[in-house]
Amino acid sequence: MSSKYNIVSLIRKKRDQKSLNADEISYLIEAYSNSEIEDYQMSAFLMAGYLNGLNAEESSALTYSMLHSGEILDLSHIPGVKVDKHSTGGVGDKLSLILAPIVASAGVPVPMISGRGLGHTGGTLDKLASIPGFSTDVDLTRYKEIIEKHGMVLAGQTAEIAPADKKLYALRDVTATVEYIPFIAGSIMSKKLAEGIDALVLDVKVGNGAFMKTTEQAIELAETLVSIGEHFNKKTIAYITNMHQPLGKAIGNWLEVKESIDCLKGSGPSDTNILSHLLSGTMIYLGGKADSVDTGIEMSRKQVENGKAFQKWVDIVEEQGGDISYINDPKKYPTAGFEFELLASRKGYIQALDTFSIGMAALELGAGRKIISDTIDPTAGIVLEKKIGDKILKGETILRCYTNKPAMIDIVTEQLFSAITIGNEKPATEVLVTHISDSQGTRAFEL
Repeated sequence: MSSKYNIVSLIRKKRDQKSLNADEISYLIEAYSNSEIEDYQMSAFLMAGYLNGLNAEESSALTYSMLHSGEILDLSHIPGVKVDKHSTGGVGDKLSLILAPIVASAGVPVPMISGRGLGHTGGTLDKLASIPGFSTDVDLTRYKEIIEKHGMVLAGQTAEIAPADKKLYALRDVTATVEYIPFIAGSIMSKKLAEGIDALVLDVKVGNGAFMKTTEQAIELAETLVSIGEHFNKKTIAYITNMHQPLGKAIGNWLEVKESIDCLKGSGPSDTNILSHLLSGTMIYLGGKADSVDTGIEMSRKQVENGKAFQKWVDIVEEQGGDISYINDPKKYPTAGFEFELLASRKGYIQALDTFSIGMAALELGAGRKIISDTIDPTAGIVLEKKIGDKILKGETILRCYTNKPAMIDIVTEQLFSAITIGNEKPATEVLVTHISDSQGTRAFEL
């Protein structure tokens, strides 16, 4: 690729609050994909864009360029409406591991390409990597074989799928440029549109543990994502969901896999189950197997009750090289070398949780990464015994922590104490889902 533009001039242009045209954006993305631009230069551009903003033309060009930086899969030979789900990231969000087998067992193909953790959030690939032997590194031929055989696949990005996004995804994580709507939208939709889907369900998180801190920001992101999906003729539905506290009880890679297994067997935390069935039911509806979302939710629950969803999970783990003995008997999995509890200093009610701080505490314990090269400890993490609204006695366990980094115990303990508010009054019940956004617009939603 010839040096059509001077990269320093483009960085300076965005630094000085000027707009780049579509051709300039395309050049940046293509040159970075081809390793003709250094990480430090793209980091400078990302920060300039984050601070000074991208206009509608720049945002559209970014998404288009990342999508067309690689191959766009054609799965038209596979019968059925192909539907995927994407979450904008939260703490304890293991829903992909639950709903993919539910939806596939109901006859809707799920071609799922996922990413690794960003900042304080866990990534689906990191959770899958905690299953001994499980491989998400599949080429496109194998990708198609698996979805043809099982009606689902759980894969990481290949070199052919939106390669620009794969590089930028990792770079944003370590340059504090994650929480910006055009970057988030471009990353999500370039990857999802490239994987061969016909429809998409989006879980847009809002709260102190999400990238979107306010409902207004979350709605803006949801509407941006829906607009992109509809522009590419993909039926798209987004929900705004609560991340003012972790989802479920488990935070950390194997801990979340285990909780997913519980949910697929019909137990598990109620909030995780409710949201799983809503998203699964919507996917089943978009996949043409139900005449409404409500009917889809009923079908989703049935697939868990009759054991077909869990069996689909076992089948896909085995197909992708995972050791199913750990799926059938999670208790045999190794445990972290150190376990400690956080005890309540007073009686009362859990009034608030700083979900971001809890996610960062899990990272410090070994469940996440600070830099790209960090190795994740699959056994590390946190299990919540109490959540917002729960009554607690002095000395009662609020949460349990697991780590192989004993030097972090005191630091994390202090961090977690600061993240939990206990008061005399029981707080209002947290609303799990607040809005729905689709081609008809955005409106309040009630479960």
